[in-house]
Amino acid sequence: MSLNVQHLENEIIDQYLYDENPDRPWIIGFSGGKDSTMLLQIVWNALRKIEPSLLSRQIYVVCNDTLVENPRIVRFINHTLKKIQQAANEQQIPLIVAQTVPKLEDTFWVKLIGLGYPAPNKVHRWCTDRLKIDPTTRFILDKVDENGEAIILLGTRSAESTNRAAQIKRNEVKNQRLRKHILRNAYVFAPIKDVTTKEVWQYLNQVSPPWGGTHKELVTLYRNANAGDCPLVIDDTTPSCGNSRFGCWVCTVVNKDKSMEGLIENGEEWMEPLSEIRNFLVEARENPERYREKRRRNGSISDDKWGPYSFETRIEILARILEAQKEIQAIENIELITHQEMVLIQYYWYRDNHFHTKVSDIYNNVYKRNLNMSRHHKNTKKETDLLYSSCQEEPKDVGLIQDLLALQKTKTLMIKKRGLQADIESRIDLFVEENQQKGEVYK
Repeated sequence: MSLNVQHLENEIIDQYLYDENPDRPWIIGFSGGKDSTMLLQIVWNALRKIEPSLLSRQIYVVCNDTLVENPRIVRFINHTLKKIQQAANEQQIPLIVAQTVPKLEDTFWVKLIGLGYPAPNKVHRWCTDRLKIDPTTRFILDKVDENGEAIILLGTRSAESTNRAAQIKRNEVKNQRLRKHILRNAYVFAPIKDVTTKEVWQYLNQVSPPWGGTHKELVTLYRNANAGDCPLVIDDTTPSCGNSRFGCWVCTVVNKDKSMEGLIENGEEWMEPLSEIRNFLVEARENPERYREKRRRNGSISDDKWGPYSFETRIEILARILEAQKEIQAIENIELITHQEMVLIQYYWYRDNHFHTKVSDIYNNVYKRNLNMSRHHKNTKKETDLLYSSCQEEPKDVGLIQDLLALQKTKTLMIKKRGLQADIESRIDLFVEENQQKGEVYK
């Protein structure tokens, strides 16, 4: 091949051995796509040429999971990461595999169903920071705090796009391998920045991965999806991965998810329910009169700006996800939404004073079985009987007290009580308002 692999490996060896700060760790961004795979493979093969006693620098292979990644790719990446860690241990490469995930309160479904955030678009890409940049940034800064500095190895290439080429050119320092990253005390090393796409594929087709196996499945995935891959995102200059192979299945930033359509057309028919949900999210975002509220979350009302999804829309989205999850689980062991996310969604519904429709009711209706959202539900009947007994003169108070208890219990599950007093006061104010509208005076 025309690619000078030996030159790339020598560059990596030289940077590893003769770095001015030998203690700063390497953080290799890995998405499972062709570019990050080539990067990791070349780094790995370079390290194997170094005397084992000199392999003292810690290396981290970091893969970000947004929790809404294409399930077909998640399975492939997780399998690959296990092989990478096992092989590193066996070959005594100082390498640790790490996966970053968004904070629970920042996950896609918590924001969209819990708080009613409309699906992202090109103007309001609220997902990128929360799902991708923030989790990886936290990991990098943790390593910087531990070691003083860190070097981030990325598989970015000039041939990816004219924008990417311009960015690399703008940030590089002449005659230096490393460029300063926007994060404090972090530097970027992009060994394959000048490699062409053709050379990437030539390399992967001719050189087997040092962690075992072949790249046959990777090549097949690309062929079936007819698209590119999504790099590790560490800043907001990275474009949406919606058109790519290794992106989020819920991506609504692009008009059409060509990668998911390609996979479905090439034998992954079980993904059709995911495509339908993604298309519904687009429809709900683009038809605010039907699916969204006029009042924004801060209480303001604007003639030209719409607020969050209505509560009915949020209920419908959750039901669609659970229906799809149930259908898919008959074929694939895949979880589209976690129990922890549903608990937090329930709490946000309580905060918005929606107490009569519960997440557990929707789940139980779909799965035809009982989902206990917390251990506190065991004594619900006994608790209700005691409340009615104590509120014989004012039975309407029972509902209010149950709602306030629900708020407190959900807060306890989250192990954080910040804002609980305000939530309780909001529910009491609503209760008084409802009774005043009925002509009743609350004592």
